[in-house]
Amino acid sequence: MSVIVVTGAARGVGRACVDRLRDEADRLLAVDLEAPGIEGVEGIACDVSDPDAVARVANRARELGSFWSLVHAAGISPTMADPRRVFEVDLVGTQLLLDAFEPLVEAGSSAVCFASSAAYQVTMLGPDPELDAFVEDPMANDFLDRAAARFDDSGLAYAWAKRGVIRATARAAVTWGRRGGRVNSISPGLIDTGMGRQEFEAQPIMQVMLDNTPVGRLGQSEEVAALVAFLVSDDASFISGIDILIDGGGLEGLKALARG
Repeated sequence: MSVIVVTGAARGVGRACVDRLRDEADRLLAVDLEAPGIEGVEGIACDVSDPDAVARVANRARELGSFWSLVHAAGISPTMADPRRVFEVDLVGTQLLLDAFEPLVEAGSSAVCFASSAAYQVTMLGPDPELDAFVEDPMANDFLDRAAARFDDSGLAYAWAKRGVIRATARAAVTWGRRGGRVNSISPGLIDTGMGRQEFEAQPIMQVMLDNTPVGRLGQSEEVAALVAFLVSDDASFISGIDILIDGGGLEGLKALARG
């Protein structure tokens, strides 16, 4: 039996992915900090920054059948935690999942991990080779200590953690590819979710971003889920190792604003 795993499955875009993909495999494993109670799928609790919890999810997927896809939507936003925890959940958690599921990969398996348009915005003023090198090695023993020392702003930590997610998925595309699998990431912009609304309330820059988004509105969870569904489908069988912005043109809008 084929198995899909969706993290962050209880709400927002993760839940939209569950609804979009539930009929695309024989079994769907819905993962969140507390086991989601979604009819027709199996829920499992997991803190993605906990290696043992992540291993349990991978083992359960193995027990259920043939691994088809991992959709990793779980994560935290800047208002939810300090910089260290942002890196721990958003970047280290992503690497843990990619590593844990790699042994399950077979021909046709795929993964989509969620990054963010913030990963592009943070480099609008120019590249930072030192920080790019830093996020390349999230499993280093002292990584989180160094992250906490480098960042005192959760917003910047979030952006660089998500930049690290893009790099982690690109690396995994190589190792998964040797087993016949594919890995991509997506970078949503402003999406109408509970997490997104929380950021709007806390950060005035969010309204500036919306005002300069060319399509003139927030994205919807279902639109992101549609992109995910394409990337894990056989129609995307030659797409691997890339990141796709889904931001309504927001990044280009901000660049135009900066140019005046």
